[in-house]
Amino acid sequence: TGGMLTSVEDMAESNFLVEYADLHTSKTSGFWIGIYRNVNGKYLRQFLWQDNSTLDFVNWAEGQPSEDQLDHCVELSAFSGYWSVLPCSSRKGFICKKPKSAKAIKAHGHMNMWILLTLILIILLGIGFMIYFLFKIKTQSGTESESRQHSTLIEYSHVLTERGDENSANDKEKNEHSVV
Repeated sequence: TGGMLTSVEDMAESNFLVEYADLHTSKTSGFWIGIYRNVNGKYLRQFLWQDNSTLDFVNWAEGQPSEDQLDHCVELSAFSGYWSVLPCSSRKGFICKKPKSAKAIKAHGHMNMWILLTLILIILLGIGFMIYFLFKIKTQSGTESESRQHSTLIEYSHVLTERGDENSANDKEKNEHSVV
């Protein structure tokens, strides 16, 4: 499909066009862009883009646009980047824009999908490793505390058995005295 006169959506795009236009100033001082003034219908005298995008950004030269210039076209100055309304019969260069192809949009969408899936997979793997290591640390610290408790119980039971041995020896001595 063919292109149409360009729309300018923001200052960054305008600066890009002026930079491009500056390369061709030896041939012309300005370039037609895709703004036109509606001369009939619902939006009478309103400026519109030829590609039907909204006219949210404007970069009019001082004193532009003039109300009396109904059927005129809009030029982008190659020197200043400002827009002026001129008769459409003026000899100017032109800047066209082709709409993005459905294939390019679809391919870009598929690329975004793969990037998103890859990021989700990386995040899930990270969460899985985090859970694994937290579980491992918890079970390891639990095992260490159980082993400390077991060691304490062994020491305590060892102390008790030693005391028990001492008590039984004392009891034997008492028993032997009483028997004699």
